[in-house]
Amino acid sequence: MKVLVVGGGGREHAIVRKLKESPRVSKLYCAPGNGGISRDAECVNISAMDIDKVVSFSKEQKMDLVFVAPDDPLAAGMVDALEKEGIRAFGPRANAAIIESSKVFSKELMKKYQIPTAAYEVFDNPQKAIAYIQSQNQYPVVVKADGLALGKGVVIAKDLEEAKEAVHSIMEEKVFGASGNKVVIEEFLTGPEVSVLAFTDGTCVKPMVSSKDHKRAYDGDQGKNTGGMGTISPNPYYTEEIAEECMRTIFQPTVEAMRAEGRPFQGCLYFGLMLTPKGPKVIEYNARFGDPEAQVVLPRLDTDLMDIIDAVIDGKLTDLEIKWRDCATACVVMASGGYPGSYAKGIEIQGLDDQGQVEGATVYHAGTSYEDGVFRTAGGRVLGVTALADHLEEALQKAYTAVEKIHFEGAHYRKDIGRTK
Repeated sequence: MKVLVVGGGGREHAIVRKLKESPRVSKLYCAPGNGGISRDAECVNISAMDIDKVVSFSKEQKMDLVFVAPDDPLAAGMVDALEKEGIRAFGPRANAAIIESSKVFSKELMKKYQIPTAAYEVFDNPQKAIAYIQSQNQYPVVVKADGLALGKGVVIAKDLEEAKEAVHSIMEEKVFGASGNKVVIEEFLTGPEVSVLAFTDGTCVKPMVSSKDHKRAYDGDQGKNTGGMGTISPNPYYTEEIAEECMRTIFQPTVEAMRAEGRPFQGCLYFGLMLTPKGPKVIEYNARFGDPEAQVVLPRLDTDLMDIIDAVIDGKLTDLEIKWRDCATACVVMASGGYPGSYAKGIEIQGLDDQGQVEGATVYHAGTSYEDGVFRTAGGRVLGVTALADHLEEALQKAYTAVEKIHFEGAHYRKDIGRTK
């Protein structure tokens, strides 16, 4: 099979690597890809958001499958456009991808179908949003931009001043553009966070192994929210009992709710959960593989990913047994100096071989370029250094040993991945 993966980050590198293992895949393309991906697939210079070019390239090359990995093209209807031209595509259609692209939609869905989540109100007026926050007078308070914001559209404000600043920057300064036309003001939940990705064909849902993402930029969960600074799998707080409760109260009800709304979800559905004293609650949904969660979940997958993709697209997921490796994985993200703020690009990376790997670890490239035998930085999150072992401590030790062998000017990474709540 000829397969095109759309996207160019660490998640896409993990997907490409997993598809490369499939005996059914003969040729892999990635649009636009990155330096590391170019060692595993043929990179095509097409933006992940250029629907017309992705469709025409897929037709010209007679692609057997297009795997649409990022949130933006899913929300913009890339899967719809591919299917319209008779091209098989993995990922939800636009009317289902709205579960991520609109926080307002997802909160109202949960309220309507009684799926446990934090109490909230929606505002399209900044003054009214601030007046509501003042009237509630409960801190911390969560302020969320309605639309997509590269994983950075959520502010946990510890007092009124921070809440006002969040509303001002999202709604008035429009730091996330039109995504900030509305905000969701939400109660702050406490408890361990869990990420659970799930394959679903619109009716059947099969959760993957659990993971834990570290969003804050610095050790001890300090600094701004990022797209993710590291992950571990499995999540130590996610017991079998909790998994059963989530299946009953969250996973299956969500898939059924989307079907009832005439928006059947086919693809990978991400559940961001908080294990509160009152039980598991949904913090957010994503309409695709998480990044960097994919980097720790996919290495544990034992079943051919192509077989799962077919079952999802053909509505036959019930018939497929998905097997996972009984092990632990850890991913440490190496980021550019200044990230998640402004940062320099084009800095040479040392300590990577031609495959972008160091011994005992897999290095997934998130933001790199590769020219004349040299890897350079090309993004905020640069590398996801991932290791697999029998136990989490061993996986973490391997990952950090590998991180220490890689160098680029300004590099920063968290030293407490897997060690904080």
